[in-house]
Amino acid sequence: MATLDLVDHSPHQPEATAPLASASNVILIDNFDSFTWNIYQYLVLEGATVTVFRNDEKTVDEVAALKPTQLVISPGPGHPKTDSGISRDAIKHFAGKIPIFGVCMGQQCIIDLYGGDVSYAGEILHGKTSPLKHDSKGVYADLPQDLPVTRYHSLAGTYPTLPACLEVSSWIELGPDGGKGVIMGVRHKEYLIEGVQYHPESILTAEGRIMLKNFLRMQGGTWAENDILQNQAASKSKQTSNGNPSKENILERIFAHRKATVAVQKEIPSQRPSDLQATYDLDIAPPLISFVKRLRQTPFQLSLMAEIKRASPSKGIISLATCAPAQARIYALAGASVISVLTEPEWFKGSIDDLRTVRQALEGMPNRPAVLRKEFIFEEYQILEARLAGADTVLLIVKMLDEATLTRLYKYSLSLGMEPLVEVNTADEMSIAVKLGSKVIGVNNRNLTSFEVDLETTSRLLGQVPKETIVCALSGISGPKDVAPYQKNGVGAVLVGEALMRAKETASFIRELLGGSEPVSRSSPGGLLVKICGTRTAEAAQEAIKAGADLIGVILVPGRARHVSYKDAIAISKVVHQSTTTTATLVSDRVGSQAVDFFTNAASNISSHRPLLVGVFQNQPLEEILELQKAYDLDIVQLHGDEPLEWANLIPVPVIRSFKPGQAGLGRRGYHTVTLLDSASGGSGQKLDIAEVKSTLKRDQGLKVVLAGGLSPENVADAVKSAEELGERIIGVDVSSGVEENGVQSVAKIQAFIKAAKSVR
Repeated sequence: MATLDLVDHSPHQPEATAPLASASNVILIDNFDSFTWNIYQYLVLEGATVTVFRNDEKTVDEVAALKPTQLVISPGPGHPKTDSGISRDAIKHFAGKIPIFGVCMGQQCIIDLYGGDVSYAGEILHGKTSPLKHDSKGVYADLPQDLPVTRYHSLAGTYPTLPACLEVSSWIELGPDGGKGVIMGVRHKEYLIEGVQYHPESILTAEGRIMLKNFLRMQGGTWAENDILQNQAASKSKQTSNGNPSKENILERIFAHRKATVAVQKEIPSQRPSDLQATYDLDIAPPLISFVKRLRQTPFQLSLMAEIKRASPSKGIISLATCAPAQARIYALAGASVISVLTEPEWFKGSIDDLRTVRQALEGMPNRPAVLRKEFIFEEYQILEARLAGADTVLLIVKMLDEATLTRLYKYSLSLGMEPLVEVNTADEMSIAVKLGSKVIGVNNRNLTSFEVDLETTSRLLGQVPKETIVCALSGISGPKDVAPYQKNGVGAVLVGEALMRAKETASFIRELLGGSEPVSRSSPGGLLVKICGTRTAEAAQEAIKAGADLIGVILVPGRARHVSYKDAIAISKVVHQSTTTTATLVSDRVGSQAVDFFTNAASNISSHRPLLVGVFQNQPLEEILELQKAYDLDIVQLHGDEPLEWANLIPVPVIRSFKPGQAGLGRRGYHTVTLLDSASGGSGQKLDIAEVKSTLKRDQGLKVVLAGGLSPENVADAVKSAEELGERIIGVDVSSGVEENGVQSVAKIQAFIKAAKSVR
C-alpha cells in the first residue's frame, strides 16, 4: 500500500532567539495535555520566558499576582465548561489587559466564555492535516494560504452561535470557491485575544512557530493599543537601523520563494532557459500588440486594466473557482484595455497556464486587450516565459530590483517587443522609472512593506512624470469615488482586481466604476441574410438575386446530385459578380475601437452591397478548394465535412463552417467566420431541432449562426422566431431542397422563401 508523504515541520536542531523583552513572563495554563510542552518549546525558542501551571494548580488571583505579559491556554480533553479548570476565568480576568492565545481547548474556552456554542464538529479528528484558509491578520500576518495544519478535535465553535464580539480568523474551505467550513480560528474584535482550533505546535503543521512568534510580538490588551505600541516599536527600530528595518516583509518572502521555485523549474527538461530560447527562435510565440497603443484606446475617460486575481496576501482567498479565460473574455467585452494575469501560485493562486489560456481566449478578438504578466520578475527567463505564453507586457517592480538589474530586464523585454509596466511607490522610485525611459509607469497605492493603502500616492507622484508617459494607478480601487480624482488629474489608467473579482455583474460594475451609463458594446442584429444553395444554372442565380438573395451557393462536391460543372460554375459566377442589384441587407455591426467577440462582426463579414458567391466543399483536398476558389472567384467558402479548423486561416476568403448543434469546435474563435448549424450533411431536407439550436446559443453567449436543415417558405419565419430572444444571434438562413420541386429549383419557392425570411426582421 502506498505511503502518504508527511512533512516534518518541527524545528530541527533549533536555536533559540534572544530573550524577548515583551514576552518576559508568559503564563501557559496546561489543560492536562502533552501538547502543552510542544507549545512551551516553540514559545521558548521565540525568546519567551514561560511558566506552566496545571489548570487546577493556582487560582486566577494567584496567577494575576504574577503579572504575566501574555496568557496562553493549552489544548486538553473534554469540554470547556467542565474540564478547563481556571482557563475560562483566566481569559475573563485578563481580557483587555494582556494578549491571550488559546489552542484547541483554549479556543473553545474563548467561544464558550463569550456565549457561543461548542458542539460536535461533524467528525472526530486525530492527527488529520487540512489546508488552512485565513484572513492574513494577527497570528496569520505574512503567512501564505493553504497551510497544512494538524487537527485533534471532535468539538468546534459554530457559525450560528458565534458571539458578536468574535470574528472568524481562519477556517477549512468548503467547496471549490473557498467558502468557510469548520471554524479554525477566532479573534476578539476589541480585545487582543486569538484562538486556534488546530495545533500550531504539531510537527505536521506548517509555520506554527511563526504564528506563535507573531503572538509574542503583540502588546497591550486591545488591538487599538497594540497598533499604537507596534508603530512606536517600528519607528524606534527604523531609527536604530538608520532607516533600514531588518524585519523581513511579505514582499521579500514572496520574492525569495519565487527565486527558489524558478531555480528548480529551470532544471526541468523542456523548461530550461535553452529550451525556451529554442522555442522562441522558431518564431511561434503568439502575436503581440502594442501595450502602449492599446492602453490609449478605451471607451471610458481613462483606461481599465482588469486583473484576474484568485487570492492575495492581504485579502486571502477571493475566488478560487474563477475560470481565468472566461473572466478574461468578460473583461475584454466590458471595455478593458489591458488584462492583468497574476501568475504567482503560492500567495495569489495563479499560474503561467492562466496567462496562456487567457491569451487563447482572446485569439481572433478584434482589438483585443493587451495581456500583462503580473509577477515578481527578477530575471530574463521569466520574461521569455511570459512572451511564449502570450503576454504583451510584463511587470517590473522598482522596489525589488537594483538599477542595473532593472535596466537590464527593461531592455531585454523591449528586445522581445514588449514595453514593460514599471511599478513604483515612492518619489525616489519614480525618479528611477523616469530616468529609465519608461513609457508606462504604474504607481502602487499599496506600500508593499506595510501593505497600507494610500490612494493619493498616485496623484502625489504625477508631477514627476513627462506628459507623454502613461501613469496607471494600481491597488486599492473599489468604487467610482476612488476613480474620480484620477479622471480629473490626468491619470491614464487604473488597475482593478479584487473589486472586479467580487462583482456580481462585472460589466455593469465596470460602467459604474468608470462612468459609462450604457453597455459599451451594442450592435443591431440587422436583417436576416438569405442564402439560396444548390444553384445549378445562371438563370436560377439571376432569379434568386432578383428576389433578394444575399448569398448564392453552388455545390462543388463531385458526385453530389447538385454538383455544378465548371462551365455552369463560371456562368453563375459571372451573373453574381456582374449583378447591379443592391442587397437589402448590407449589415454594419462593427462597434467602435474596443474589443468585441470574434463572431460579433460575422454578418458584416459575409455580406456586401451586392450578392456574394459561396462555394460549398466537403472533405476535398485543400489544394482543390484553393484552386476552385480562384477559378470561380468565390467570395466565400463553405466547408461541410471534417476539414481541419486551421484550414479556415489558409483560405483567402471568409469561411462558413457547418456543424451539428453541440459539436466540438463550433465556437472556436479565430478560424471560421461563421458557424452554420445543420441537421445532417447538407441538402438532405432533415429538419433542424430548434431546441438544440437554443441550447447551443445559450452555452456560448457570443456565438452567431446561420441556420440550415429542413427550412422552407412555410417554416423559415417560425424557425427563427421560435428561438425567441436568442433569435437575434441567428444572422442568416440557408435553404436548398426547401425551394425545389422535383429536384429542380422553383423560382416561386425561392421568392416565397426570401419574402418569409426577410419578414422576420
